[in-house]
Amino acid sequence: MELWQAALLGLVEGLTEYLPVSSTGHLILVQRALKLEASAAHNAFAICIQAGAIAAVALLYRERLRQMLRGLAGSEPAGRRLMLRVVAAFVPAAVLGTLFDEQIEALLFGLWPVVAAWAVGGGVILFVARRRRSFHPLQGKTLEELSLGGAFAIGLVQCLAMWPGTSRSLATILGGLGLGLALPAALEFSFLLGLVTLGAATAYKGVKDGGTMVNELGLGALALGFLVAAASAWASVRWMVSYLERRGLALFGWWRLALAALIGGLLASGTWEAQ
Repeated sequence: MELWQAALLGLVEGLTEYLPVSSTGHLILVQRALKLEASAAHNAFAICIQAGAIAAVALLYRERLRQMLRGLAGSEPAGRRLMLRVVAAFVPAAVLGTLFDEQIEALLFGLWPVVAAWAVGGGVILFVARRRRSFHPLQGKTLEELSLGGAFAIGLVQCLAMWPGTSRSLATILGGLGLGLALPAALEFSFLLGLVTLGAATAYKGVKDGGTMVNELGLGALALGFLVAAASAWASVRWMVSYLERRGLALFGWWRLALAALIGGLLASGTWEAQ
């Protein structure tokens, strides 16, 4: 892998990881455009550079993380309650992801499954955006009002994002809104849950295929992808929070539908191959 390719993949990862458009789907698309084979090393690279996006969000939400750590130490009950809810939401993905990782990669890491997920997700976003037109973004429950059962339900919804193109952020944000959370609370819980879920996925893939990735692609490519992903995720999350609180989700629905139509057309015409 050339360094400019690593930087481009890091940019795409950082910009799309926390947006409801599916970073995995975009990375698969860019990998195909760059003619990078769907090998264990390239798939591991696409997942391991998530660490850059994780680092950016951890820095942005460092005060909330400190609260959770104080709760873990027993000095702040509210932080402990939030920590328990994040853990409860993480459990479904941890179990199902471990059981079906190889099957998911074999069956769903292709462009047609991604196009289908983009299209379905885009339609869902536009439906939800239309239904929420009369809602003020701050209307709804706070993060402190999220129950343990509600957190587990968001975790179950998050499992839908194991299908590349669905978007983990989309699933968890809509899950939170469906439980009555205000948009800022749904966003924050999605980010916090993402730190744990993405961190675990990155560690798992690093242990499983990290050696192959480093041997084939080199540490330089990995380091550059990480740094670019961190910087772009920082900017993307700050913009996303501000934009969603003012304008809502519809833009991302239209983006997904347009991308699904474009890539689907290229595949149907034979201009691009599905694999």
